[in-house]
Amino acid sequence: MVLPNRKSNEPPLEELEGLAEAAGCEVVGTLVQKREKPSAGMYMGSGKVEELCLLVKASDADVVIFDNNLSPAQTRNLEKETGVKVIDRTELILDIFATRAQTRQARLSVELAQYEYAMPRLKRMWTHLSRQKNSVGLRGPGETQLEEDRRLVERRIHDLKKELHSIEQRKRREVAARSDVYTVSLVGYTNTGKSTLLNAMTESDVYVQDLLFATLDTRTRRWHLPGWGPVLLSDTVGFIRNLPHNLVESFKATLEEARQASLLLHVADGSNPNAADQISAAYAVLEEIGIQRKDMLLVINKIDAAENRGMIDVLLKRHPGAIAVSAKTGEGLKQLASAVSDALSRGFHDVDVEMGVDNGRMMAYLAANGEILSKRYHENRMIIHCRIPAQHRGKIENDKSITIRPHEPHAIEDEEKSGDDSSQAFSSEAS
Repeated sequence: MVLPNRKSNEPPLEELEGLAEAAGCEVVGTLVQKREKPSAGMYMGSGKVEELCLLVKASDADVVIFDNNLSPAQTRNLEKETGVKVIDRTELILDIFATRAQTRQARLSVELAQYEYAMPRLKRMWTHLSRQKNSVGLRGPGETQLEEDRRLVERRIHDLKKELHSIEQRKRREVAARSDVYTVSLVGYTNTGKSTLLNAMTESDVYVQDLLFATLDTRTRRWHLPGWGPVLLSDTVGFIRNLPHNLVESFKATLEEARQASLLLHVADGSNPNAADQISAAYAVLEEIGIQRKDMLLVINKIDAAENRGMIDVLLKRHPGAIAVSAKTGEGLKQLASAVSDALSRGFHDVDVEMGVDNGRMMAYLAANGEILSKRYHENRMIIHCRIPAQHRGKIENDKSITIRPHEPHAIEDEEKSGDDSSQAFSSEAS
């Protein structure tokens, strides 16, 4: 059903058809109704429900999928009218996720979302067990069974949240342990070519398929970034318009890699006529899970498949700094690597560190966490010109025996040209 508050410009059921195909269904017919507000009883109007029943019989369909979220009562009423199973958008996405989940973390996340979705739908499941009448203080078998099911589900939800919290904490520790290596995360709408881009940049062979939600698990590979060095490139679960809130909450642990990343590459499908809407939807999900839009580079992928290159130009003009690439042909990948290198460099400080020549501990720290560009010696002191990440500068400044200042290339040259005898004692050493 299309409601007045719908913001997307894409055909109403195009995405739903893609989701149905991803779930293994064959789409045999579609039906759209425009209303100011949904009907309380069956979501659609009575006339449209009759039309739906005729379409089900004519196409011999065995399931009806709504692009909207239905209440338990609406689902029951529609199933009674159509005579076939009725599911809504959330249940369809949950089914896809349940099929694709591979790791224990992903399976637990999906199970939690499924139980939270099912909780309000337990009501009236046991009405065939009639409540005993005229027995004050006694409960019938139907209500007893319902309460028992609720307790079991609530206990399982509690256990799943506890286990997922433990996984999330462990994931945070794992990410924190890699703080000395920069991480770049691929995020964006589902099926925009993130996995293909990961393979192209890192020469990997992770699973790739032209399908919505082809994978749910974060994959991380080592990427040797030209002009920079090794970084970690990670691929994350794709987003979608109106992603069920339960799934967003459940997959926060899976997205921890993106939350802690030094830089986000937001990958969009440049061949999709609705790329602008998908970019907005991805930004909305990022904000919902608490990931800010700073330190993000927009990557317009699949430009080789774009029928209208003018649309690519419009996206690039609308998003200054975006990079157009084709992960399939390799076009634009060098420019992307250069842009990533420049973006990561913005977090570095170009400084001169003056310290005693016997301070081997700090020397090793600078070599491990930064890039030493040159070293100069004077008696028992040395000046090291280096680039260091901003987060490591504080530890250097805490050492009172060390002086750190912004690099001034002309300062040493002026000192060497002066007639001071001490300047003659300087010697230089290439890093």
